[in-house]
Amino acid sequence: MNKRNIHTFVMRFLEAYNCTILEKSPAYVTAKLSPEADKEMTGRPYYWSFVERTGAPAETMTYKFVFDPEQMKLEAKPKPAATAVKQAPPPAGPPNQPAGQAPDGSSDSILGRYFGFVPTAIAARVPQDDVTFGSRRLEQMFNIVRERGRFVHLFEEPFPMGATYQAALVYDTWFCVNYKVELACDRKRSEIHSLAIQLNSGEIREHFHKHLLTKSLSPKLPANSHILPDTISLPRAINALEETLERKVSAYDHSWADEANEQHRSEIDRVESYYNGLLLNAEPEQRDEIEMQCRNRLKEIDWQHKPRITVTVINGGLFHLNAGRSHRN
Repeated sequence: MNKRNIHTFVMRFLEAYNCTILEKSPAYVTAKLSPEADKEMTGRPYYWSFVERTGAPAETMTYKFVFDPEQMKLEAKPKPAATAVKQAPPPAGPPNQPAGQAPDGSSDSILGRYFGFVPTAIAARVPQDDVTFGSRRLEQMFNIVRERGRFVHLFEEPFPMGATYQAALVYDTWFCVNYKVELACDRKRSEIHSLAIQLNSGEIREHFHKHLLTKSLSPKLPANSHILPDTISLPRAINALEETLERKVSAYDHSWADEANEQHRSEIDRVESYYNGLLLNAEPEQRDEIEMQCRNRLKEIDWQHKPRITVTVINGGLFHLNAGRSHRN
């Protein structure tokens, strides 16, 4: 994941959470967090509990997210002035009197008259976080997106139509699940399968995510539209997708698993031979410790060399797509 990808991801993240962009450049972005983003990112549960109990106006934090720390350092270096700047003459008053101060030495403000010296300006400190690949803040954003984006419900936006068109658009409902398949032994291969089933007809499509990239989607149901009723329940749809994925993975060439099993058996024999030799020459009080070491080493070999296929769900969603048919009102 390069800097451009990270920049695009962070900007989309801030936009999705309705954060206010105060300043941005290719090297960084300064944003005032929305209440939702502040709750997720700043770890201030007591503050937000106080705001919710008292109804006080919330004051969210402002952060500077740095995409390119090296470029940021170069931009932060002070530049020499090209020409001298003529200073404004000091305000009229007694000599050695600070500006903004009354002749008697007190602060020339309402608070100063009652409480003495009051600072006229307080520099706000803006926290700065690197969002390079592997950084804590970027990983936090990934986790938020992973949790919040596990399931979506979207509608395809219709093409602009003439005012005289009176037919309502018909939408089919597709249930899509993105699976991660890992074929692991002492090496690992990961695959992503995007499968979808139409809840009206039962048709199943592969690579559905790529198909969705060509669509314009919205969380709002378009006006003058009709959604066909579902004939397949979600539990049945999940079973159908899982069976499809199982058949697809079963058709793979699994010679890699046979080779991994041979390697696994060879490693077990080697470790057992080594520890059996230690047990023959060990003192009685040392046997328990040696046997425990042997069991732990065998568990490590199982984890490292034993072939296995694991399937996890990345995310899923319901997508209402234009069926290409019209429904008369």
